[in-house]
Amino acid sequence: MLIKTLVENTSLSKDFVSEHGLSLYIQTKNHKILFDVGASELVSQNAKKLNVDIADIDFLVISHGHNDHGGGLRVFLQENSEAKVYIHRQAFENHYALRSSGKMELIGLDKNLKTEKQIIFTSDRFFIHEGIWLFSNITKKEALPKSNHGLYREQNGTIEKENFAHEQNLVIEEDGKIVLITGCAHNGVVNIVEHFHLLRGRMPNYVIGGFHLSSRSGGDEDFETIDKIGQYLIKTKAKYYTCHCTGIEAYKRLKSAMDDSIDYLSTGRTITI
Repeated sequence: MLIKTLVENTSLSKDFVSEHGLSLYIQTKNHKILFDVGASELVSQNAKKLNVDIADIDFLVISHGHNDHGGGLRVFLQENSEAKVYIHRQAFENHYALRSSGKMELIGLDKNLKTEKQIIFTSDRFFIHEGIWLFSNITKKEALPKSNHGLYREQNGTIEKENFAHEQNLVIEEDGKIVLITGCAHNGVVNIVEHFHLLRGRMPNYVIGGFHLSSRSGGDEDFETIDKIGQYLIKTKAKYYTCHCTGIEAYKRLKSAMDDSIDYLSTGRTITI
C-alpha cells in the first residue's frame, strides 16, 4: 500500500506548498483512493508534483464537514467526473469556528456541491468495497479534545456546540494488515481506536491522520493528557503516522514517549505499508 501526502500544514521541502488542511492519496492493489482534499485547489497542484492523476482516482472519502478537509472538493469534481465521493449525510450542515478575535466564522463545505451526482451519503458503518469501509457514530468513553473548544454547528436554526456526528473514519484491510485513517479525530483518537476495536475485534496495524491536539482557535491539549494518550497508543502496538491538527508541539511530546511507534507526515512525503 502506497500513501502520499498531498496536503498538510507543513512541507517536506520547498518543492511543495503547504496549507492548513489534509489530503492523502492511498494506492492499494486494486484502488486509487483520495482521503480528503485540503482547503483549496492546492490538492491538484501537489498531486501533479507527486505524479498523482486526480482523474484516475477511483473514489474520494471526505472525513468531515470542515473546509480544511473538503475545500478542494470543487476542483476534484472538475478534474474527475466519475469517482464516487463518500461523505457523511450531516457534513453539509453549517459548521462554525469561534476565532480568538471573537468572530464566528463559517467553516463548512460548499453547499452548492451537495446535489452533485457523484456524492454518496453515508452514516454509521458503511462498506465501499471488500476490505474498505467507513465508520462514524463513535462511542465517547474518553473526554473529547480540548482543542474542539470554539467549534459549533447550526441545528434547526440554532447555533450550538459541535457534536462531530459528521466525522467518519476510513478502514482499509489488505494482505492481513489493517490501516485506520482519521481526518481530525475530533471524537478523540483513543475513542476512535477503541470504537474500531469494538467493531472489528482487534487493533489496527497502522493509524494515520490528525489527532486534533492543537487548534487555530486555541484550547491546545495539556501535556498530561497528551502523555496519557501516548501511553494508550503504545499499548495498541500499532504504528502511528500523524499530521495536520495534532500540532508540532503535541507531536514532539508523543514522539518522546512513543519513539519509533509514531512518525509525522508532511506535504510531499510518501510511505509504503
